[in-house]
Amino acid sequence: MQNPDTLLQAIAWLLGGLALFIHGIDLMSRGFRLAAGDRLRRFLATATKTPLQGMVLGFVITAIVQSSSATTVMVVGG
Repeated sequence: MQNPDTLLQAIAWLLGGLALFIHGIDLMSRGFRLAAGDRLRRFLATATKTPLQGMVLGFVITAIVQSSSATTVMVVGG
């Protein structure tokens, strides 16, 4: 059985890392919105007219950002 202090420390590290990850995604999402604004919204509306185009664009953005979770949060609006 593990030491309770070690388990609590592992949980604290996990939650801290998750919080930093979510904060980073939020900062990146806000930066994209501020940098591109309506132009980005119009581009996304044009580039994702069909489900296939949306899927391809999702693959490309995910490859650039290197995180499907970050891409989802940015597109859905986290």
